[in-house]
Amino acid sequence: MFQSFEETSNPAAGPGRLADLRGVMSKEGFDAFIVPRSDAHQGEYVAPRDDRLAWLTGFTGSAGFAVILADRAGVFVDSRYRVQVKVQVASDFTPVDWPEISLSDWIAEHLSGGVVAYDPWLFSVEQLRKLMKDLPEHEFRATDNLIDRIWEDQPDAPIGKITAQPVEFAGEAHDEKLKRIGASLKAAKACVLTLPDSIAWLLNIRGTDIPRNPVPHAFAILNNSGDITLFVDDRKLGDLATALGPKVKIAAPDSLITVLAGTEGPVQIDPATCPVAISSVLATSGIATTEAPDPCLLPKACKNPTEIASTRAAHTRDGVAMVRFLAWLDQQPAGSLTEIDVVKQLEGERRATNCLEDISFETISGTGPNGAIVHYRVTEKTNARIEDGHMLLVDSGGQYRDGTTDITRTIAIGTVGDAEKQAFTRVLRGMIAISRLKFPKGLAGRDLDAFARAPLWEAGLDYGHGTGHGVGAFLSVHEGPQRLARTGTVPFEPGMILSNEPGFYREGAFGIRIENLIVVTQAEPRPDATIRDLLEFETLTYVPIDRRLIVAEMLTAPERAWLNSYHETCRNTLLPLVDDTAAQWLVNATQPI
Repeated sequence: MFQSFEETSNPAAGPGRLADLRGVMSKEGFDAFIVPRSDAHQGEYVAPRDDRLAWLTGFTGSAGFAVILADRAGVFVDSRYRVQVKVQVASDFTPVDWPEISLSDWIAEHLSGGVVAYDPWLFSVEQLRKLMKDLPEHEFRATDNLIDRIWEDQPDAPIGKITAQPVEFAGEAHDEKLKRIGASLKAAKACVLTLPDSIAWLLNIRGTDIPRNPVPHAFAILNNSGDITLFVDDRKLGDLATALGPKVKIAAPDSLITVLAGTEGPVQIDPATCPVAISSVLATSGIATTEAPDPCLLPKACKNPTEIASTRAAHTRDGVAMVRFLAWLDQQPAGSLTEIDVVKQLEGERRATNCLEDISFETISGTGPNGAIVHYRVTEKTNARIEDGHMLLVDSGGQYRDGTTDITRTIAIGTVGDAEKQAFTRVLRGMIAISRLKFPKGLAGRDLDAFARAPLWEAGLDYGHGTGHGVGAFLSVHEGPQRLARTGTVPFEPGMILSNEPGFYREGAFGIRIENLIVVTQAEPRPDATIRDLLEFETLTYVPIDRRLIVAEMLTAPERAWLNSYHETCRNTLLPLVDDTAAQWLVNATQPI
């Protein structure tokens, strides 16, 4: 299996490791040391070697950081992880509600002046700039990574194989991308690329350095001529090094600093993702820099017609696997399965497509109270039995050569209470609101997020995560810069793929989330419209929503019409592709309300 169920968090080891770290800090004269979740590439996902935050604290979430002082250690997590962090860290660590409590405010409260140490490869220019502005009385000092000094059995850096992503799925040759993106560097002669998914997209390559994310660890310097130097261990490339052609020069990773120091400026960096170590080399070498977003971000986010067509095919295939799984699940008596049984069966159905490259993230299978842990990861220790009256939340996805999927369904097990059904229906109404929405071009996630929350707000309820994230095309399941959230400031453009996943969680009781993937499209023009440029969302995911959890009287007529039409499309799309047992389940599950 791709997924394993061993316990990766080790809270008991935290106090000893914390003591060792403080010993190094004292010897170096550091009053604080910041431990980010990120790696040198500033991506969300990290290889085992770079999982320093989890090694030190026990917290295994995909976002967060820690600040270690002589007398306290704060672990900063957002609302998705506040239940999880309580059980994963020892009492020597104090969970901090972030971003409600900012890093600078916490440091100012607990440390009056002093030296704050950081690894310049793990901090972006923007992050350090903000800290120095907010804490002018503190000294910020770059250092080698102190965790690496005390982590005796730290894994080696990954050397995963890199393969080509065929143009039949990418829709554009990498030479054309290099020319197009190079020409976009108007004020710079070169640009430093640090994000693995940007480099993978630009060169039509995929890697295996990070579990669940088909990207390679690499840096790159792109010239405005369209030539590029790729800093990567050539053992990963094999014959692909020649196939990439003359525009792509391969260089050893440890030559990056030397090449940077000799690069002709101005050099463009993205302050949000460029490590301080890189900007420092450029500054020390007297090379002029300009600042702008990573030039691959928007082109990568706006999928071309080939990528969208391929993604549709991936979702149809994944929908068949999901329907087979849900049909199987409904045949099992309440109490006969565990959360791990569910994960294994679902991965088996995806494997049966003979197209699965990997799962797109660790499958979340949470029953009853575990469903309230937003990013719950089932282990042999936490594995719960799925009992009558529970709701089972299953959030999962697949990585296929032609697309990345991400879907959540909340499923009734036996007889579920009225309160749970009412909450489920409110979440569904929010998901439908986004699905039906038409909106003027120029609006961003922060402008639309409230539509998903309004039915919950009516009852004084809400959820603590964004409504949706960007999704790649056989790339990272979490992709920027687009976000369907209060923090989403990048306007939506046609071709952007996002998740649509409102939820509701009652700690210690149950969790609800319903998720489809959607793509931004141009809306049909209306003859009487005063809005010149109107956008809407096309749904990519076609898997039935559990009608047993819906309070039909709570739906408006347009909501009911959307749901019935959606289920009809699910049936028409998938029925010719499933066997008799799954076909009967599909027909029953898509009956109109």
